[in-house]
Amino acid sequence: MATLADWVEGARLRTLPAAVAPVVAGSGVAWFDGGFSPLLAALALVVALALQVGVNFANDYSDGIRGTDAERVGPMRLVSSGAASPGQVKAAAFGSFALAGVSGVVIVVLTGHWWLLAVGAAAIAAAWYYTGGRRPYGYLGLGEVFVFVFFGLVAVTGTTYIQLGWVPGAAWWAAIAIGALACAILVANNLRDLAGDAAAGKRTLATRLGDHGTRQFFVALVAVAGIAVVGAAATSSWWALLGLFMVVLLIGPTRQVLRGVNGRELIAVLKSIRLAQLACAPGSSSRICDRAA
Repeated sequence: MATLADWVEGARLRTLPAAVAPVVAGSGVAWFDGGFSPLLAALALVVALALQVGVNFANDYSDGIRGTDAERVGPMRLVSSGAASPGQVKAAAFGSFALAGVSGVVIVVLTGHWWLLAVGAAAIAAAWYYTGGRRPYGYLGLGEVFVFVFFGLVAVTGTTYIQLGWVPGAAWWAAIAIGALACAILVANNLRDLAGDAAAGKRTLATRLGDHGTRQFFVALVAVAGIAVVGAAATSSWWALLGLFMVVLLIGPTRQVLRGVNGRELIAVLKSIRLAQLACAPGSSSRICDRAA
């Protein structure tokens, strides 16, 4: 029987900054434009956190039953380790998706934007089919595309939209920055698991680009995030350049990636990217500072 500590490890709470950052960024833009709603922001955060935990459990389940987690460098997985049954982990995934769905419905009822139900359904489907189903898109090298769309564009602009009823240009730039860093997390994760994924036939983008190409792609994503922060500043307030503090946090990790670190050494890189994403979120939307001034 899996212990509470096992379930906490399986939920992979260290990945939650990727869910928090877009809500912070989107709410920051809404606050500046006078439409910030603590209730709607909190509900958006519940949706984001539940989806992140849900996709973590879903990946654990799907990779576990396929056997692609047999040789892992990263954190313990519930199914492949035998700590929990596939059915239990699958139930945890769908329980998380249900929480996200209920919170999303509440948002729709409060705002009256019923078309957002389709967006929510698409987000849940994307979370499941990353590694689930007969042809998971994560095994086709498309994981980064969906992460950029749902954990970047949709999460940031959606958070802003439910509070303002429209999406300012700065929110789109912030979404690009957050989405690029979310992709960088996935790229570093897949680089860490490159050898095991290739051996198991899991065709991630990293296995398609190869070691060198994946490292160059990581650097490109960091550059895109930096450019997007400048774009947010140019379309709102130059206070948004505070978001470039993330670059300081990523100098060391980027050097490590280019130097060729592998395996467990990349775990520290992943931690730094998550911290950089949290630093980028309030900075890229720091029209807050401009309004306060």
